[in-house]
Amino acid sequence: MTATLASILPADRIRDRLIDRIAYANDASYFRLVPQAVVQPNSIGEIQALFQFSQQNKIPMTFRAAGTSLSGQAVTDGILVDISKHWGEYSVEENAGKIRFQPGIVGGFINNVLKPHGRRIGPDPASIDACMMGGILANNSSGMCCGTTENSYKTIHSMTFVLPNGFVLDTSHPNAHKIFENEQPHIAKGLLELKKRVTSNLQLATRISKRYQIKNNNGYLLNAFLDFDHPLDILIHLLIGSEGTLGFIAEGVLHTLPDFNYKYTGQMYFKNIRDAAAAVYPVKQSGARAVEVMDRESLRAVENNAGVPAILKELPAGATALLVEYQAADSATMLQFKKEAGRVIKELNPMHDVQFTDDPIQQAALWKPRKGIIASVGAMRPRGTTSVNEDVAFPVQHLADAVMDLRHLFDDFGYSEGVIFGHAKDGNLHFLVNQAFDTPEQIHHFDKFIRAMVSIVSGKYDGSLKAEHGTGRNMAPFVETEWGAEAYAIMRDLKSLLDPDGMLNPGVLINDDPQAHVTHLKSLTLVAPEIDKCIECGFCESKCPSRSLTLTPRQRIVVQRELASMSKMPHSGTLAASDSLEADSVSTDYTYAGIDTCALDGLCGTACPVGIDTGKFIKKLREKRVTSNKLAERIVENFSFVEKTVGIGVSLGHATEKIIGVNGVKSISVVAEKITKTKLPKWNKSIPHTPKNLSDLRVLRGEKEFIYFPSCISRQLGEPTHHSPLSTVFLTIATRANINLHIPINAAGHCCGTPFSSKGYKSAYQAALHKTLTQMWDWSEHGKYPIVIDTTSCTHTLKTCGDDLTPEDKVIWNQLTILDGVEFLHDHVLPKLEINPVDEEVILHPNCSARKLNLDSKMHAIAKQCAKSAIVPFNLGCCAFAGDRGLTHPELTASATEKETAEILKRDYDGYYSSNITCEIGMKEATGKDYVSIVYLVERASRS
Repeated sequence: MTATLASILPADRIRDRLIDRIAYANDASYFRLVPQAVVQPNSIGEIQALFQFSQQNKIPMTFRAAGTSLSGQAVTDGILVDISKHWGEYSVEENAGKIRFQPGIVGGFINNVLKPHGRRIGPDPASIDACMMGGILANNSSGMCCGTTENSYKTIHSMTFVLPNGFVLDTSHPNAHKIFENEQPHIAKGLLELKKRVTSNLQLATRISKRYQIKNNNGYLLNAFLDFDHPLDILIHLLIGSEGTLGFIAEGVLHTLPDFNYKYTGQMYFKNIRDAAAAVYPVKQSGARAVEVMDRESLRAVENNAGVPAILKELPAGATALLVEYQAADSATMLQFKKEAGRVIKELNPMHDVQFTDDPIQQAALWKPRKGIIASVGAMRPRGTTSVNEDVAFPVQHLADAVMDLRHLFDDFGYSEGVIFGHAKDGNLHFLVNQAFDTPEQIHHFDKFIRAMVSIVSGKYDGSLKAEHGTGRNMAPFVETEWGAEAYAIMRDLKSLLDPDGMLNPGVLINDDPQAHVTHLKSLTLVAPEIDKCIECGFCESKCPSRSLTLTPRQRIVVQRELASMSKMPHSGTLAASDSLEADSVSTDYTYAGIDTCALDGLCGTACPVGIDTGKFIKKLREKRVTSNKLAERIVENFSFVEKTVGIGVSLGHATEKIIGVNGVKSISVVAEKITKTKLPKWNKSIPHTPKNLSDLRVLRGEKEFIYFPSCISRQLGEPTHHSPLSTVFLTIATRANINLHIPINAAGHCCGTPFSSKGYKSAYQAALHKTLTQMWDWSEHGKYPIVIDTTSCTHTLKTCGDDLTPEDKVIWNQLTILDGVEFLHDHVLPKLEINPVDEEVILHPNCSARKLNLDSKMHAIAKQCAKSAIVPFNLGCCAFAGDRGLTHPELTASATEKETAEILKRDYDGYYSSNITCEIGMKEATGKDYVSIVYLVERASRS
């Protein structure tokens, strides 16, 4: 098969190693299927060829974007077509009234692009910062405010699609309707015949119309047959929500909507769910955009989280919360909403006084419990269980009774920890239960639970078994139960019309197996406490710098779980017999794909709903590879000598580069690497110079106010080409601001320990910390003076190292005030400087550490004060230089910076700034632009 695929795609876009197939076997659902191959096409021509290959060889084919779907529609045991890598183009059109995009672009990114225009897309799923536009369209995703009026079905303008027979059409073409009729007469006629079957059956047409008055994503969107007359318009809207079973959406164009800048938020508490449900309709009628319900168990799951309202702990059993938000585009409209909110509150008489707010910080605190439910339940679940996130909808008038029935169902099946929450405005409820799938008894128990749930939702209340998550595999056996035989027959015939070979995502949405919802289930093998909480949602993936090169954080965990399973069941694990022969290769391949190419940047942890920083786990794997810390510890002990040696090496490298060129110097590293069979740093043209000895730069003007500790990296590489040394510039600015800044005479020889920690030398890392913190205690006169660090990654280490310290060192650490250079400039220096903004447009790279320390906004504020215009790229990511990893694994930085670089190089800027020397090297190497510290911009803008 691989040989044939190689005639369609180049080898580097075919992933058929076992490790890659395992990595793609799981999505955010509770299903698992190992694909035969993963392919990454980059053109419509390759998509057409893959369709033909699939049909000729009778091998199923499934499209996958972000893999954040919750119903199993993005896994397959056939060919998995990964469109997350090469389908990221977009354009803003008609004064931002429309947005054109390819399917492999993250939904939140599109909103970021539209935000400066005051526009947004309609769908607003909770996963919008991770899910991609292909999935948003294919699942007809909605969300907290979207309802039934702003989803993809209602806001789609046009699309370019590819049908399984290879037919391609851009429906925005002025003659698209005629082209479709003429070139696809069989399909056009078939769609009209299906429409006639719907419209000629009054009972069926009425039922279809009624079912879409609430959210409904179960089955194909049959309302297309009622809403449109031309077969092409019908097809466009059937492809929406079809979960990749009818064709491929290669491009979409959505109408955009106003972005509401005015928000008014409050939380109401009621003594029971019935009173809360009764309040939903009047609140909705008052103009609220969001009405979120949380039952007492949901609130209990988050009541101990930091930053949530204290009142949660005081609520009695059965109490229910409604989180309400009004949104408006202008202040006049918002004023009217505020009056309506006051009127509604008086009429509803909630348990406590309700305080609405328009303060963003207070609003964030109110939203925090709602957004933290999934994380909290996932974090508390028993190890080895999966959090099953279900999604149903009821007519709003039945909401209270439905919630009570679901709660009784949880009690009957032993899911006492289950929580119910959701978009009450639309009658759309989510519930979470934790379930293991390790034994036949556990699987049978879950099967009975799902069937009982179906009976309540569909049988008792005539609700939607899927409101917004998509049918997938877990509701496919029950589509006919909800819709009835006639409607289901139309869906089956539609599938046969568009995909007569049945090779496109089989088993999803249409499935003859009554047990499909409990087949091909995941078992979350226990690996380590740091990652066992992972629910495999994929929220981390868009943040990961190695996502296009090797593995993502989710995939690193998925493969680790398989390796753990293999260790318990040697030579097989959970793999098919045909794969077990290759099992040993997975561990070997993981060394590079999982361990060596992880940048340890920690951005995955900022996106993870259960707070997992996969890099910390990978760091522990590196620690296990270390056979001895002795050499690293000796380096710590003799760091001053090492610094001098490195400085000589850097100077020698620059001198040699002048003689034999950068490639000549790099080739020396490559030869040495081959001889030693050890990964060695490779020279590149972006490496700065070593500044002169810091002892020549000591400044002490009067009483000390701040201690300045130049990091070891700035002491060795702190003089960018054609610039003054970083430490000199720092001192120059401080002098202008009349701030006393003191560099200790013995600063050299000290390090925060990050270079040792990242390579797994834990004891050397701790020794470096001890040595530096002890000296900082003396420099700061026992914590009296704040210590300024000029390298943000070092600041991050020194601010977050508490768990790695001895009790004695932690006492010192807790009394030190450590400031990053960015916050020092923003909070202390700029207010004392006379700034004359340079007439330049500059672009920033707030590095990972700056973002984790929430310093990116301060960096942006500094740049906006010091330059005419300051821009942060939409595609801002991690440069993955990661200390020296960009020198040992330059391919990692090249891959990580690809999208950001492409955006930056679309035009020229006058200045390029960051706050970390190694990141500046990485970005300079990637873009060819002269990246330097933001300090240099401040210096230029503060000249008299």
